Amino acid sequence: MSSKPRILVTRRWPQAVERALAERFDVLLNENDAPMSADQLAQALRDFDAVLPTVSDRLPASLFDGGGIRARILGNYGVGYNHIDVAAAKAANVVVTNTPGVLTDCTADIAMTLLLTVARRAGEGERQIRAAEWAGWRPTHMIGAKVTGKTLGIIGFGRIGKAMAKRCHFGFDMEVVFYNRSRVDAAEAARYGARQLDTVDEVLEVADFVSLHCPGGGENRHLINAERLAKMKKAAYLVNTARGDVVDEPALIEALTNGVIRGAGLDVFEAEPHVPAGLRALENVVLLPHLGSATEETRVAMGMKVVDNITAFFDGREPPDRVA
Repeated sequence: MSSKPRILVTRRWPQAVERALAERFDVLLNENDAPMSADQLAQALRDFDAVLPTVSDRLPASLFDGGGIRARILGNYGVGYNHIDVAAAKAANVVVTNTPGVLTDCTADIAMTLLLTVARRAGEGERQIRAAEWAGWRPTHMIGAKVTGKTLGIIGFGRIGKAMAKRCHFGFDMEVVFYNRSRVDAAEAARYGARQLDTVDEVLEVADFVSLHCPGGGENRHLINAERLAKMKKAAYLVNTARGDVVDEPALIEALTNGVIRGAGLDVFEAEPHVPAGLRALENVVLLPHLGSATEETRVAMGMKVVDNITAFFDGREPPDRVA
């Protein structure tokens, strides 16, 4: 019998990462890459020394109930961990780690992609051409919004929020304002051409584009609701690459339908992979299937961070990216 720790990987990961895991651990891969059920995840916590979930795996408190937990660490493949009941894991003596830092630029790139795509109606235009419905250039055809020189409002000024500010201020001459739960040194904010406002509402009221970069779950669940959408400019756009539950989706659908705001760009959704039909039916929203970190370099780097975290743990060292 192998003396190596027994590891379950809940989805297929880049081959280089799977090879690295196999060299160090007794690994079981999810060969068919199908999402695991709650019962399967609960059993995995009792059969394996470590479980390596992704952001699409839900690990609520109920999975830890009843005792018999064998797993000692959850090596989360992703920065956000609101899909894991961290308190329940801690109560079961299960360490939780994540993968910060390595997906900053790629996620900011996707946020910028969404902002430009929805503002310039590029998704609508591409669909029109594919449907062979374009009748040729004309002065009034598919008029969008200018991006250069407008005001960007950022909610959450961490690594990704700062990277987004950098792109918009230095690349598109945008004025950048932001809300952050804690105070950011003014000189640090100025490095990104940004200034901090005191409330979320203040940001929403002045921004032409609002980009969400805050954690999900807890007090941030439905942070952007009907009341807050109504505070935005009618010509404003909302971009979300954070977590789906930060936005009240029914309220957003109503706001987009009734002209409360002009458009939205979304890479994340509250009940992934389910996307509400109301969103899918709208032309003034750009929808992407959670592509924020989807580059080869980033996905490998994320996986290698998990490898480093669980290697440190089983070597008796503190995991570099422990969150609980």
